[in-house]
Amino acid sequence: MPALATFAAATLAVAILLRIARWLPVAQPGARSLHAKPVSRVGGLAIAAGVLAGMPGWTPLAGIAPDTAWVVAAATAAVAAISLADDWRGARASTRLAVQFVAAAAVAWTLPVSAAAAAVAVVAMMWMANLFNFMDGNDGLAATAAIGGFAAYAVAAHAGGGSAIPYACIAVACVPFLATNLPPARMFMGDVGAVTLGFVAAALGIAGVVAGAWPALLPLLAFITLILDATLTLAARARRGERIWQAHKLHYYQRLHQMGAGHGGTLSLYAALAAATSATAIACVVAAPRQGWIALCIWMAILVLLFAAIDYHWNRRSSPR
Repeated sequence: MPALATFAAATLAVAILLRIARWLPVAQPGARSLHAKPVSRVGGLAIAAGVLAGMPGWTPLAGIAPDTAWVVAAATAAVAAISLADDWRGARASTRLAVQFVAAAAVAWTLPVSAAAAAVAVVAMMWMANLFNFMDGNDGLAATAAIGGFAAYAVAAHAGGGSAIPYACIAVACVPFLATNLPPARMFMGDVGAVTLGFVAAALGIAGVVAGAWPALLPLLAFITLILDATLTLAARARRGERIWQAHKLHYYQRLHQMGAGHGGTLSLYAALAAATSATAIACVVAAPRQGWIALCIWMAILVLLFAAIDYHWNRRSSPR
C-alpha cells in the first residue's frame, strides 16, 4: 500500500535525521527567526524519502497527462536539489530563482494554455514556492498547511474519478516530520521541504485545473491562509517603501507570535484555519461546486478581518504611550 510505505519511510528517515542531527546543517536565530537557539533544518529530506517510497504504487495523476506529470516530477526534483544546496552550504538568491524559473517554465510549457496563461502559471509556481518558505517560521505551521492542502487535492481527485494516492502520499509524508516540528521543534523542514512543497502544490494545483481534475478555486481555497498572509505582508511592505527582499518578522503569523501567542498559540490558530479552508474546499468541490467562489470570497474576508485585528493590536503595542 503506497500510503503505508510512505509513512514507514518518512518515519524511518525522521528517526535517522534525529540520530545524526549533530552533523546536519543548522538554522541559526536571525532577522526572521522566532527561535532563540539553533535547530537542524533539513527535515524536508524525510518528507522526500516518504514520497519516493510511495511512488512505485502510484497510479496516474488525476486527469494530468503523463508527460506533464513527469515534467512536474523532474522540475520538483530540481527545485529540491537547489533548496537542499542552499540549506547545506548556501546558494545565491539569483541561482535559486533561476532554477525555480526554469522548473516552473518547464511545467508551464507542457500545459495546453496560452502564452499569457503560461506566464501567470510560472509566476504562481515561483511565488508559492517562496511564500511557503516565508511561512515556515513557526513550529508546525507549514507542515499542517501542507497536510491540509494535499489532503484536499486527494479528496477532490477521488471525487472526480481519479487517483487520490499521489496527493495522499504527499500529505502522509508530512505527518512523521510534523511530530518533530511541533512546539518545541526538534527539527525544521528547511528550504528543501518548504520551497519544494510550495512549488509542487502550485504545479500540481495548476496542472489539475488545466486538466479539469478540479476547479481553480480548490488550490486557492486550500492554501488561502498562507497565500494571503504572505501576499498582503509583501504588499504592505512595498507600500511603505521597505526593501522587500530583506529578512523580517512582520508576517501576520510572526506578529501574532510576538504578541504573546508563541509557537503553540500561533500553530493552533493557523492549523485550525488550514483544516477549515481545506474542508471548505473539499465540500465545495464534492457537494456544492456553484458555491465555491462565494466560499473563497467569504474566507478571504474572514482572513482580511483577522489580519486587520492583528495589525490593530500590533500598532497599539508598538506605538509610544
